[in-house]
Amino acid sequence: MRSERLKGYSLALTAAALWATLGLFYRGLEAYGLPRITIVFYRAASAALILFLFLGWRRRDLLKLERRDWPMFLVFGFVGVAAFYLIYIYAIGLIGMGMAAVLMYTAPAWVTLLSVVLFKEPLNGRKIVAVLLACGGCALIGQVYNLANVRLNLLGILAGLGAGLTYGLYTLFSKVAQRRYSAWTTLAYALGVGALFMLPLQPLANLVHAVTTPPILFWLLVLGLVPTLGGGVAFNAALRRIPASNASIIATLEPAIATLLGWMFLDERLEAPQLLGAGLILAAVIVLQREIAPPP
Repeated sequence: MRSERLKGYSLALTAAALWATLGLFYRGLEAYGLPRITIVFYRAASAALILFLFLGWRRRDLLKLERRDWPMFLVFGFVGVAAFYLIYIYAIGLIGMGMAAVLMYTAPAWVTLLSVVLFKEPLNGRKIVAVLLACGGCALIGQVYNLANVRLNLLGILAGLGAGLTYGLYTLFSKVAQRRYSAWTTLAYALGVGALFMLPLQPLANLVHAVTTPPILFWLLVLGLVPTLGGGVAFNAALRRIPASNASIIATLEPAIATLLGWMFLDERLEAPQLLGAGLILAAVIVLQREIAPPP
């Protein structure tokens, strides 16, 4: 049991590290003139296509869904993938990347509260402290202390909170779906349905431009394979081993790692309060890890 929980925490950390590379992909693809709304569509679509092809080749039995579960996956794909992806990029446009990320990472609070109601997960002092540390760390990483970089408006704040809620619902839907299906099946149908919901919003010229430009097509496939598919499978596998609230808190390491990658590869500034924020998130992880520490 303890080894499984350790593996769960390691998988959640792996997912956070893979998702942290998303900003690098977005920045590179935008340089080719591809809008973010099309990038997130191809992110879901390419990952789903790769996964369906792989499962059709190696594990066709995992592609079978019970008819009674289709409504759940339709809602999952619409809310947890399409709505989350689109609301988040909308929030970025309204209030900027930093503040949008801070509001999106209210997700652990949503997940913790809903998990208490839906899954009867215990709400103890340790978990509350971990949520507060993680949210505070994300706020510092998002530079909320620098008022010159903070753009606030009601619609943007609502969009950011909506991104946090839909991100949290992605976690909960994944937890529920994996009671009956594998991590691979869950991710394949969630991303595939989400991509179908996003398809009508795509300008035809952008879709054609992406698939007829070899460098764009290559990086879209890598985007689908590495952070989207790799991170998604790792996170879903983590949810099979640890509580949804714990996995969501561990995932808040994503912006800390992303900030470090921006400093390393994009020549972005890394300020002392951001380092403090990363430390707070690490402290949240340590607090959770003590749940599985052996007794003295």
